[in-house]
Amino acid sequence: MVRVKPFAAVRPPRELVTEVAAPPYDVLNSQEAKQMAGEKSLLHITKPEIDFDPIADEHSQPVYDKAVANFKAWQEKGWLVQDSAEQYYVYAQRMGKRTQYGLVLCAHTDDYATGKIKKHELTRKDKEDDRMIHVRIQNANIEPVFFAYKDNAELNAIVAKAASGKPEYDFVDENGFGHTFWVIADPAVNARITELFTTTVEAFYVADGHHRTAAAARVGAEKKAANPNHTGEEEYNWFMAVCFPQSQLQIIDYNRVVRDLNGLTPDAFLKALEEDFEVSLASKPRCGRPAKPYAPAALHEFSVYLGGNWYKLTAKAGRYDDADPIGVLDVTVLSNLVLDKILGIKDLRTDKRIDFVGGIRGLGELARRVDSGEMAVAFALYPVSMQQLIDIADSGAIMPPKTTWFEPKLRSGLAIHKLA
Repeated sequence: MVRVKPFAAVRPPRELVTEVAAPPYDVLNSQEAKQMAGEKSLLHITKPEIDFDPIADEHSQPVYDKAVANFKAWQEKGWLVQDSAEQYYVYAQRMGKRTQYGLVLCAHTDDYATGKIKKHELTRKDKEDDRMIHVRIQNANIEPVFFAYKDNAELNAIVAKAASGKPEYDFVDENGFGHTFWVIADPAVNARITELFTTTVEAFYVADGHHRTAAAARVGAEKKAANPNHTGEEEYNWFMAVCFPQSQLQIIDYNRVVRDLNGLTPDAFLKALEEDFEVSLASKPRCGRPAKPYAPAALHEFSVYLGGNWYKLTAKAGRYDDADPIGVLDVTVLSNLVLDKILGIKDLRTDKRIDFVGGIRGLGELARRVDSGEMAVAFALYPVSMQQLIDIADSGAIMPPKTTWFEPKLRSGLAIHKLA
């Protein structure tokens, strides 16, 4: 079972939360962050390169030093204040008609080392190193990671009861997504949450934040090696996560655009698709209006935007392996039968001919990038399910790159965890 504990969060006073809270560090580029950041924004801590004119190299020592100075200053000014007691928190996110309720807690670094915190993506060492530096210099987890766990009826009931009370924070962000936050102050309830996780929850699944999770584990191992009296209970063994029950999460499609047709004409490309797919025209321009976007409606169905038209592709029987957690994925089917076989794209991580578009931006963004001439063809995929993600993580396999997109993103600044 997983190990968890409550913690005394460093967080903004209620009246300042909308000024302090910010998007995650990797959602905005430096210029966007500089334009967005108000005086009290956490972006000055998570993206401190914006405090330099011109914007500085985010990996430079002066920028790291500025991050530390800003975190200290925010606490001295009372823009961030540490709670007096260790407790759990409930964090709800609203997107349209859907709301997901997560518990804000500390997970143990040993569980990552032993595989109880399960991943589904590979990490890059350079990105791990950067996140590790931020954890090390701040001696804190400034931003949480995003975990899922298999539903537990009693935990769901505890969260629902906590969320029926008056929230500590409740606001809507610039994207129209709602963020609501409650404090669970009752020691008996907190003790029961700990007991339930440590006796009934077998694993956490990393939904978003693979690099931050790996970085936190590496800092914990580093501090363990430096402490001859290490017990495993020190605060540096723990890192902050927001954990949601599996049933409440929804993965959004993660689509692909490609710069050229590998020397083929559009007609020849469509003909080549027919070997492995049933191909039909889904929509075309009419009366001067662009073709209506077509979204895949089921697993193993794809849509293609090419030459102003949307096409429906359905993979033929025998072209995928429903018994294999990786082989059943539509990203695998598309990679093997189209991107590699027809377009000659062998490595999604390094090939400059391909780019990826999160489904939150809509199918219109795919059409825009093709119509502009930047890209030659776009592919929309049916979203991966949470059960597929869990099956892959349980098997120890790794998903292809850019497979899952979770939305809304966790808002940074609602809670910070100090390692000492």
